[in-house]
Amino acid sequence: RVEAANVEHDEAYPGDPGSRQPVHTVYVPADRFGPTTAREYGDEGLRLLAEHAPSADPFARAMGLAGGGEALAETVRERVVAKLRRELIEDFRIDFEDGYGERPDDEEDRDAGSAGRALARSREAGTAPPFVGVRVKSFADGRHGRSLRTLDVFLTAVLAATGGSLPEGFLVTYPKVLMTEHVAAFADALGRLERALGVADHALRFEVQVETPESIVDHRGRPALRRILAASEGRMAGAHFGVYDYTAALGLPPAEQRIDHPACDFARHVMQVTLAGTGVRLSDGSTNEIPASDHPGEVHRVWALHAGHVRRSLAYGFFQGWDLHPSHLPSRFAAVYGFLLDGLDGAMGRVRAWNERSASANGVLDEPATVRALLAHLRRAVDCGAVPEEEVLSGAGLDRAGLGAG
Repeated sequence: RVEAANVEHDEAYPGDPGSRQPVHTVYVPADRFGPTTAREYGDEGLRLLAEHAPSADPFARAMGLAGGGEALAETVRERVVAKLRRELIEDFRIDFEDGYGERPDDEEDRDAGSAGRALARSREAGTAPPFVGVRVKSFADGRHGRSLRTLDVFLTAVLAATGGSLPEGFLVTYPKVLMTEHVAAFADALGRLERALGVADHALRFEVQVETPESIVDHRGRPALRRILAASEGRMAGAHFGVYDYTAALGLPPAEQRIDHPACDFARHVMQVTLAGTGVRLSDGSTNEIPASDHPGEVHRVWALHAGHVRRSLAYGFFQGWDLHPSHLPSRFAAVYGFLLDGLDGAMGRVRAWNERSASANGVLDEPATVRALLAHLRRAVDCGAVPEEEVLSGAGLDRAGLGAG
């Protein structure tokens, strides 16, 4: 009985897949997406840094890093600039939902085909981010036919332009879950598309957006997310929190529809408790403020707000979030790098002490679960470019296999 229960548990909780998780997802309306969009976003982020944070001191003040010292600010700024030159966006989502709006069918068909071909060209040119996907319309508002048609046209265009291959790690974003049956129907439709388009079984995976109360508690008063996961037929890779639809659905006044509202904390905690250990990756939502002008004070205000939101998400265990504008790129990477680098020496020392079966320099005797969390912290720092891999391997006394590097 115990062994049978263990098998059942392990099937339900396979654990994190161990692959790289992007630190953000950048949404861009489908009609504005082209082969050079990612580079254009990065160039704008670099321009903003050069003009409004040309050295460590204004950068630290704008990004909320002043307490970490000048050395940390200088290191973070240098690495953010290098990131924006090398890999400016980690995950792109070509948006046919709220960011795109309602269009005539012939226009959306054209944009879906054009976006698919642009994605193929960006991959061929080496300008595509390492992660990419598409957000389709919700089934919640009666647009399920349009949603699937757009996905079909988009995928057909991508596959025709690439000779039948999908980008590695390609994901579809499924928004506004109202009913588990909607998710089951979407999963079934993805299977039908795979067979029709000639791609591998389960090549099409998706993430749900948790942006309705029904995503937390279903229409019968039951916890919803595990039922949504079960309905996905093994295709659900992520759950992304949608701040503004969720808070609006709860009836919060506009001024209180914000990522750090306690109502959002509740939803995120439910996401964590429900999906921990299932292999479903979590992402926080977005900051919806962007600079109203190019005035330094206005840019710094938005950077400070956004960086503060990112640090809060990280502290709560949400290591990925949404970004909506090029101005969010510098503050995203500054907050992530600052968070990961602050205390990095201590984290490496604790891992080394664990491997050497000794107390670390600060006298902490860690549990195995904490060491796993420390290793995940170090892997994230390497994956996103916050620190060179060699520095972590040397500091923690690890080889690449011990770090879990791919």
